[in-house]
Amino acid sequence: MSQKVSIENLTTERQNPQTLHLDELSIHEACRLMNEEDAQVAKAVGEELTSIEKVIEKVIEAFHQGGRLIYIGAGTSGRLGVLDAAECVPTFGVEPTMVVGLIAGGQKAMLTAVEGAEDSLDLAEEELRQIQLTKNDVVIGIAASGRTPYVIGGLRYAQDVGAVTCSLSCNKEALISKEAQLAIEVDCGPEFLTGSTRLKAGTAQKLILNMISTISMIGIGKVYGNLMVDVQPTNQKLVERAKRIIMSATEASYEIAEEFYERADHNVKVAIVMILTGSSRKKALEKLQAADGFIRKTN
Repeated sequence: MSQKVSIENLTTERQNPQTLHLDELSIHEACRLMNEEDAQVAKAVGEELTSIEKVIEKVIEAFHQGGRLIYIGAGTSGRLGVLDAAECVPTFGVEPTMVVGLIAGGQKAMLTAVEGAEDSLDLAEEELRQIQLTKNDVVIGIAASGRTPYVIGGLRYAQDVGAVTCSLSCNKEALISKEAQLAIEVDCGPEFLTGSTRLKAGTAQKLILNMISTISMIGIGKVYGNLMVDVQPTNQKLVERAKRIIMSATEASYEIAEEFYERADHNVKVAIVMILTGSSRKKALEKLQAADGFIRKTN
C-alpha cells in the first residue's frame, strides 16, 4: 500500500478512559459499564444518516437495473456482510445472488481466522471477477479500521469496472473512504475492550447494514405497510407467520387467509392482492407485475 497508518491513531484502537480497570470490576459493574458504552452506538449511527441515505438510493437504483448489492470485508466486518446477505433471502424472498457477502478467506473465515487473507490487495478482485461484477452493481467495502487491504483492493477493482463503490468504516478520514464514491464513517469512540471491534464497531456496522438492506428492499416493493410480504415460508413457524401477514394486510379471518394462502400457491403477496382486489391468482400476478411488485399500486 502506498500509504501507511499507525493503528494507535485510530479511534477503534485507543484505550477507553472509562474502562481502564475492567479486571477489577464486579460482573454487575462491568455489565453496567458495557451497556453505557453500547448506548452510544445508535447516536453515532444517527449522525451518519445522510450518508447512509445516499448509499440506499444507489442500491435501490441498482436493484431496479437488475444489479446486485455486494458486501466485501474481513473478520467481523466480513462476517456481518455475509450474515446480512444471507438473511435477505428468507426475509424478502430474493435470490441468493441479489445480495452477496464476500469475506477475506472465503467461507472458512466465517468460523476461523484465515491468516493473511485480509492483507491481500488482490484477493477481493479475484472474488469479484468470479461473481462477474458489473457496472450495474453496488459494492460496499466494510472495515472497522477503515484500512483493510482486502477491502481497498476490491473497491479499486469495482471502481475500474464502473460499479457504484461505497465504504463503511468506524474511523473518520478512513483510507477506504478515499477509494469509494460514497463513504459512511461512524465514530463510536474507543471500544469497551481496547481494539475489540466486534463490540461497538460491530454493533454500528450491523445497525447500518440492517438499514441499507431493509430500506432498499422497501424501495423495490418487498414490504407492504410494515409487513414482510415476500417472506419465504420455509418452515412451520414461517407458514403461520405468512398467514398472519395476510390477515394483517387484508383484515381477513384466519380461515380466509389460510384459504387464499393455498389458492395463491403459498405466495403471500399474491394472496394479499387476490383478497384486496377480488382477483384470481393469474390476475393478481399480472397486477403485481404491472405495479413492479408494489401491493399498494395494484388497487
